[in-house]
Amino acid sequence: MRLDKFLQATGLIKRRVLANEACKRGLISINGQAAKPTREMEEGDIVRLDLPRRELEVRVLKLLTQPTMPRARRDEFLETLKDVAKTPTDDWWNDDQ
Repeated sequence: MRLDKFLQATGLIKRRVLANEACKRGLISINGQAAKPTREMEEGDIVRLDLPRRELEVRVLKLLTQPTMPRARRDEFLETLKDVAKTPTDDWWNDDQ
């Protein structure tokens, strides 16, 4: 599964277009390297999201077999390694502007 679709399907980022934009801005890395939205995900990958309001790091436990996933099952697929709230400095993702 592609990174942008994975982020959207797991609920880490709300919409796929926002996942694409975050990758293009260098806010998403996999195993310590900047990631493109088309990168294929693998089990064991460590995904780091350095978003304006949140810094999150997760390990992929299992790959998704379906295009969506219930939020209650997220722990089967992801292990949260780090989750820190931040004060936003730029609202590039906000639709209200």
